[in-house]
Order: sequence, then structure tokens, then C-alpha cells
Amino acid sequence: MKKNKIIVGLSILLLFTAVIPYNFSARPAYANGEPLYVNAEILYLREGPGLSYPIIDTLKEGTEIISIEKQGDWHHVQVGQQEGWVAAWLVKTANVQKDSSSDKTVISQVDSLNVRVAPSLSASVLTKISSGTESKFLQQEQDWIQIQFGEITGWVFAEYVTVKDAKSETPETPTDNVQQEQSNEPIEQIDPNTFTVNVSAVNIRKKPDLTAKKLGLASEGQQFKVLSRDHNWVEIEYEKGKKGWIYSFYGTFTKQLKQNHSSEKEEAKNFVTIIYNGTNLRESPSTSSNVVVIADAGHTYPIVESEGDWFKIAVKDQQTAYVANWVVSKNNSQGTTSQNNTSQVAERKQGTLKGLTIVLDAGHGGNDRGTTGVRGTDEKDINIITAEMLRSKLQAAGANVVMTRESDIFVDLRKRVAVSHQASADAFISIHYDANEDSSVSGFTTYYTNGYQQKLAEYVHEGLASKVNLKDRGPRFGNYLVLRENRQNAILLELGYLSNPSEERAITTDYYREQATLGIYQGLLNYFDDQLEQ
Repeated sequence: MKKNKIIVGLSILLLFTAVIPYNFSARPAYANGEPLYVNAEILYLREGPGLSYPIIDTLKEGTEIISIEKQGDWHHVQVGQQEGWVAAWLVKTANVQKDSSSDKTVISQVDSLNVRVAPSLSASVLTKISSGTESKFLQQEQDWIQIQFGEITGWVFAEYVTVKDAKSETPETPTDNVQQEQSNEPIEQIDPNTFTVNVSAVNIRKKPDLTAKKLGLASEGQQFKVLSRDHNWVEIEYEKGKKGWIYSFYGTFTKQLKQNHSSEKEEAKNFVTIIYNGTNLRESPSTSSNVVVIADAGHTYPIVESEGDWFKIAVKDQQTAYVANWVVSKNNSQGTTSQNNTSQVAERKQGTLKGLTIVLDAGHGGNDRGTTGVRGTDEKDINIITAEMLRSKLQAAGANVVMTRESDIFVDLRKRVAVSHQASADAFISIHYDANEDSSVSGFTTYYTNGYQQKLAEYVHEGLASKVNLKDRGPRFGNYLVLRENRQNAILLELGYLSNPSEERAITTDYYREQATLGIYQGLLNYFDDQLEQ
């Protein structure tokens, strides 16, 4: 009997030693991860790190989540029993450190200044702010400044802003000839209950399906009340009492806010603000005229008079010069519109791209890396850098430029074609770098599929050939979906072989990308100038 009691006692003791450690260790699997909080009215929990992934759940502002890992602009998180991905720019840490930088404000010196999720030109754009807009200074990393604008936290390029102490009325970094002017342009704020269309036109459908019946057409800038959502579709009220669905890829959940107009509105009309770095101010109203001054973005000059597509401006010391109206903002407008192409072509002058819509397609992205060079270069990364450099040149010439992707996200090929159709693109340019099993193969190639695309391919290829020193493989037929299914004038560029070690070294330099994009720009300019002459 005594022996049985000992056995029972030992059994109970073993049971306790098994249970007690378990109770103390009963904690979430990722309790050691970084705690974060939702910093937006709503936040989507997605299946993967990108806006194209399906939505798992909707999280409310202030919800605590645990970060398991971070990939680029996305956090892999655990929320209760669920795992998923959330956008890093819509969450915040538990403790926000306050330092002397909180007393500083940042003033935009240009219209439509991009606020990005990370300090990089390849990072996605959260919103745009107008000239004169003030935001809170958070921190600076080399050429980038992190700001807080309303509920948005993002990064802006330091060269396009002025930082000032909130206690002082004088900016810390004065800019020659820069005068602050209040923008009349609407600014955007994230709003989950409002959907704003970002392409020239998009179909409103009866059901959340690309094959569903079309109910109407929405235009760029139109805003709609959000009724419900179904994965990547949003249900809207497009007319009083009428409902329909729009694919959310073609817009953003933002609303436009009008800024207060200052009493100096009329005075501001007499000034132009330079939009792009390296803008030429010339002796006479012609692109062949001598350059008087080279101005950078943000510089503001009084207007003396207008002459056609040019402004005569006062530079300094009673000196005047001419600047093209497509590279400046006047009355808070950059002079680049997204109006219907057919009404703009006749107004366009030779030597400009004003009134034209060009879609730039940076190949691959997200989990689609494209080819990888022998030195480790990922094609998707240099595709987006090249596209950004080309965009700045085309915009400077007056073009309305639409990007199929602005960051490292995956975009389906058919979505890229849809962007081309919705934007009614005058030209669709798909940018790639090549690879071959034979590492000795080299050169650049321009592809087209449909006959109506061949002439554009020839002009752009000729422009490239005049600027880059690689082997010329010529314009060729290529059976690519983004060309084959594209009703617009479309071409695909292979700008060199990453599989060739020596060529990879050459084509991954800033110098090569500068020359290549200059060649593409010149080819487009020549092509559209030729269209005017016919």
C-alpha cells in the first residue's frame, strides 16, 4: 500500500512538472517580434508583399500586429491567428522618438512633388504635394528627407524642398530667385472611403470581373464613394442610385483636398517655377537658341511676356531669357495634361512631346526577377531605374507619362496591356535587358509584333544606335504578349545582355542608362515629328 502511495505521488509530481513549464511558455510564436500598430483608418492584410496580392482581412487603426520579418516596403506580420503582409508605410512602432527635428518643417519648392515610401526613386509613390505645401520634418538620409504630411509618412528628394525651423520665418536653406507661392492644385489624402481614378479612362462593370458587362466609363481624376470591396475590385456609386465595379489597379483610395488660396493669388500668376533640374533658359524662343542660364527645379522667375509656347522671364540684373512652357509650372500647372490625344496632336509643335501619352513598362518586378546577370544584377531592378530616367526626359519634353509599375511589385502582363489601352497610349515602351546561354552574345534589340508598330520600332532603334556603343542587332519581329495583345503603338527594348560579363559591367552604369534613355527619347521625338510632317 505504501509503495502504491509513492507511485501515485511520483505520478502527480511528474504531471505538475509537465504542466507548469507549459503554462509559462504558452505565448504567441512570434512574441519576440517587433510590435507594430496600424497607422491608417483601415489597413489591408494581404497574402503577399505587394498591392497585387489578394486581401485576407481588413485591420482598423490602432490594431496591434507583430512583425515577423520585413521585405522592402512590406512587413510579414501575425495578427491573432492570422499571418499576412502589410504595407510598411501604414504602420508605426510603439514608441515614436521626439527630437529637435520635430521643430522643423519642410516646404515643397515644386508642384506635384512625389512622396515615396522609401528613400529611392524606385520606391512607390504615396501621394503628390504642391508647391508651397508644408509638412513635418522627421529625419534625413543623404539626399532624402522623411516627412509627415497629414496621416502620410514618406520620403521626398531634398533638392526639391526647403527645410526651415518652425520658430523661424526664414528658411534654413535659401534658394536664389525662389519665391514661395501658394498652390491652387488639389492635394491628395489617403481615404479608404473614396476611390480616385488614376488612368485616362477605365470601364465601370456590373460585376467584379473583367468579362462583366460595361456600365460606363470613368475618367482620370474622377472620385467615387466606395460602397464595398471584393479582393482587387471596388464597388462604387458612379451616378445617383447607380452602382458598379472598378478594378482597383486603376486608381487609389485617396481624396483631393483644396488648399486655401492666398490673397497673393493674382500676383502668383506672374511667375513660373522650373520643374526639372538642368532646364535650359535661352536667348530666344527656340530650342536651337543659345543657352543663357541652366536652372534647377524649384527656381522661380517673373514672367515678362508670353510668346507662343515660350515665356520670356526676368533672370537677374535686368537680364531676360526664354523658357519653354512645357518645362515650367504656371498658375500651379505643369503644362502636361492627360487630355484626349486626338485633340492634342494638332496643337503639338515639332521638337516637343506635348499632348502625347507615353506608357513606360518596366519589365518584371516583385517575385519575377527577370534574368540575373553573371555579376548578380537583377533585371527587374535596372528596368525600373532605366524607366525612371526615361520618364524624366519625356516629361521635360511635355509628354504625359504613365508607368505600369513605380516600385518593386509584380504586375501581370495583361494588366500592363490594359494600362496601355486605358491610357490610350500614343506609344507603349517595354524596357528589358537580355540574356543568352552563350555568354558571348551581345548587343541591343528593338522588337515589334504588329505591322503598325514597326515604324516606331525603327525610329527608336535608330535613336538608340546613335547614343550607345553596343552591337546593333536591329529592329526585329518578336512574339511578345505585351506587343501582340496591344492595340496601341508598342515596342519592346532589350538594352543589352546581362549574361555577357563585359557587357553587364557596361550596361549597369549610370552613364550607359543616361545615353540609352537619351537615345530612346530622341527616337520618339523624331518619330512624332515625322507624324506632324505627313
